[in-house]
Formats: sequence, C-alpha cells, structure tokens
Amino acid sequence: MTYRELPMIDVRELLRRRAAGQATRKIARETGIDRKTVERYVKAAHKLGLALDAELSDAVVHEVAHDVQAREPQDPSAERIEVARHRARIEAWLAQKRPLRLSKIHTLLVRDHGMRASYDTLRRFAIDELAWRKKKPTVLVVDGKPGEEAQVDFGLMGVILDADTQRRRRLYALIVTLVVSRYQFVFATFEQTTVAACAGLDAAWKFFGAMARVIVPDNMSAMVSDADPLAPTIVAAFQDYLQARGLFIDAARVRAPRDKGRVENQVAFVRESWFDGETFTSLADAQRSAVHWARDVAGARVHGTTRQVPRDAFERVEKAAMLPPPTAPFDVPTWTDAKVHPDHHIQIARSLYSVPTRFVGRTVRVRADRSTVRIYLGTELIKVHPRVAMGQRATDAADYPEGAAIYALRNVDALLARARARGTHVGLYAEKLLAGPLPWTRMRQAYGLVRLCDTYGDGRVEAVCQSALAFDVVDVSRIGRMLKKALTPTGESTPSAKVVPIGPPRFARTTEHFETTKKKDVK
Repeated sequence: MTYRELPMIDVRELLRRRAAGQATRKIARETGIDRKTVERYVKAAHKLGLALDAELSDAVVHEVAHDVQAREPQDPSAERIEVARHRARIEAWLAQKRPLRLSKIHTLLVRDHGMRASYDTLRRFAIDELAWRKKKPTVLVVDGKPGEEAQVDFGLMGVILDADTQRRRRLYALIVTLVVSRYQFVFATFEQTTVAACAGLDAAWKFFGAMARVIVPDNMSAMVSDADPLAPTIVAAFQDYLQARGLFIDAARVRAPRDKGRVENQVAFVRESWFDGETFTSLADAQRSAVHWARDVAGARVHGTTRQVPRDAFERVEKAAMLPPPTAPFDVPTWTDAKVHPDHHIQIARSLYSVPTRFVGRTVRVRADRSTVRIYLGTELIKVHPRVAMGQRATDAADYPEGAAIYALRNVDALLARARARGTHVGLYAEKLLAGPLPWTRMRQAYGLVRLCDTYGDGRVEAVCQSALAFDVVDVSRIGRMLKKALTPTGESTPSAKVVPIGPPRFARTTEHFETTKKKDVK
C-alpha cells in the first residue's frame, strides 16, 4: 500500500485546521488531501499528545510527519542477498587501476560463480553499498577579496582561415575572468604556447586597465610543466613572466574544474555567444571582435549568479583594489640545458656562445631572450652574451686558455705583437711571413718562429732572423735548421766542446761596397 508523503507546509496547514476544530472531511475537502491521509495525521497528533493550542513549530510538525511517513525497514530480497555474497569480488574488480564495467562484472559472476541475480539488483547494490558512481559532495568556495584573483583557461572555439598561410586553423580563446565582478576578457590565438599565454595575459591587463594579484589557471602546458596537487612545476619561461609582473600562481588540480569554476563554465558561453555563426577574415579580426564582445556584450549583461552588470561591478568594486597594468610587453625567454663542448662553446637556437675553460664538459642552464643569453651553473651566473643571429657565434677571447685565443680567433695582430716582443728582427721576420692575402693561412709558421725563441733563446733567433732578412730568406724550417746546426758541438766525443758562434754572413758586404759615387771630404 502506498502513502502520499505530505510536504512540511501541508502538514502544518492540516494541523492548524485540526487546532481550529475543523472535521476530517472538511479538512480533506478544503485542502485537497485524501480523507484517509488526513485521518492518519490527525491520529498521529493524538498519539503524540499534541494539544490543540500547541505551537506548531518546525520540530513539532516534523515529529507528526515522521510518525506517519516512517516505514519499517524491509528485509533484503533473495537476489540482494545473493549479490551480497560476492561483495569482496565486486569491490576488487571496481578497485582495479582499470575498473571492470559493471555489466562485465555481472557476466563474470553469473558465468563463473553461479550468481542468480539480475543486473539491476547488482547495480542498486553497487550504488547503495559501494558508492559506485556516486558524486562526491562539493563545497562552494567564497570569491575572495576584490581584485585579488583572476581565473584563466584555454578553450577551443572552432576553425577559421589564417590570412597569412591561407589555411584553415583551429582558433583557441584564452579566457581571463575576474572572480568577484565576473568581468572577463577573451584573447583569440592559434596557439596554446607560453608566448601566447603571456601575450594574452598582458592583453587582459591592458583591457582591464589593472592587474590581478593571483592567477588560477588550468594545468595547461604553456604554464605548468608538471602537474601536482600540492607543488606543481611552473614552466621556467612563465615563471619569469610571473616574477616580472609581480604575480602569484595557484594552478588548479588535474581534473578538478571546481578549482576554477568561475571560468570553467565560461568556455561554452564564449563559444556560443561570441564565436558561433561569426565569420572572421583573420586572427587580428577575431581578436578585435573578442575585445568588443567582452566589453559590450558579456560585460554589459546582467550576470546570472551575481545579478549585477560585470563591467559596472568591476569599475565600482574591483579596479581600485588591483595592481597597475604593465607598461611594456614582456620578452618571453627560452630556458634550456646545454653541454659545454671541448671547443668552449654551447649551442643555443642554432647559434654558438663561448663559456670559460673551467666549465668545459659541464651541463649548464641557459636563459635566452631577444637581446641576451645568460648562462648559469646551478645558481651562479657564469657568462652573459648578446644574442646573435642563427648560424652566428659569440666568442669571448677571455674564455680561452692563455695563448689559445690568438689561434682560435685568427688574431694576426696579436701574433705579430708576440713576435716583436722577442726581438726587432724576429718581429720583422714574422711580418714578412704574414704579409699578403689570407695571412691566417701562415699563422702556423709564425707560431713555429715564436717557439724557436722558446727553444734556442731570443738572442740567437734574433741574429739568425737578421741574417735571413738580409738575404730575403723567408723559411721558418730553414731558420730552425740553422739554429740547430749552430748548436752542434765541434767534437762529438769531447764533452767540453765549444759551440761555434754565428758570425756574419759569408758573402756579406758593407754598404760602402755598393756606393756608385764617393763622398767628398768635408773640410
């Protein structure tokens, strides 16, 4: 037998009429409640000893209603008992990393374990006893202080024509919603990159004329590289953006849309209200349209939750509490790891940058923006270079070991300076060696000349170079042979043999020998 369960207000009305002395038939006729139902509530009031002049508080009305509406618990059916026998198996199958479907569980229980119960009974048991597919209760999070928080999300809008490539491309929208006023901004983009995210946020701050203090984004790869409920890893380039703008981030958890509920349900609204049915000629056209829509359509409507106009609420409540907007665009850097090769260089964006010798073989952390390349080892800044074009290199001679920079940089002038420091004629001889086109192709010979000074002494090499220059003999190998021969002892078996000194050239003549006229004596 079924009973009609009256709501609180009807039970109170029935008891009020009873207290006024109305008969059961009259109460039923005037309230539209079945006479037998009225009788049950009247009998319950008598049973509980409710006086006619008693106050009909919520507790009193509930007590009368509960006495009538309460049902004795029913014994479980045979099928329910049969399903309960397999509770442990059902729990194990549902707790697997990839849980079995309930229909498959029913098949396995019937086929392999002889269960005699319907799928509906199994389903009711799983819901009632095992909380299968029951939604967890949620709480409503307060909005926080005005101007403090902005929630951010990327959403796919559809496909438009890219005017630059003449191809149809997916169009995304970066949606930034201020939590208190619900005023929002939409930035159209073809990419979901860190560069696009930074550009979209800067466009939002310009649109608002103010900047929030905290952003709550989804776990988008443009901002979060490793999602974690407690300590997510922020993309290094985006962390630079946050530090430059003075912002803080509180990334939402994975598959937890309620963490950013103020913007989560706006993706479909933006798509349906702004994008659907529109035709955009280019990305720039879509961006202009999105700004107009955010300000004059979404911002001018009465919000369904706050019952206020978002644009007016923003101007009145939030804007004054926010930070000033940035005045210059952000140069989004690239962070990467690089190994210092034996040639003292690292490769970044197909360009080479030198690093001091002591870091050769180490792996360094590199930050490169449009103008500067900064190289770190741990927390130490070890080198700064200006950014060079692709295929070029930036080399600091000070990064090389002493003496190696001249060869590496093909510095002919520095090599000549080293030769001149060894002697006047050594320097003149080096100049002859390196004279003419492509002097760097003969630098190896000039190095050999300097090394002869280290081996035989500056004085001996100076004398031999003076003699060689007199005969225009420009041959470092011959200079070496002459020096070696000059040091050969006269008697190989005599330990005290003297070294033959190098005299003047055999056929050398004085300058007077070549004079064509004799000088007159000066009286």
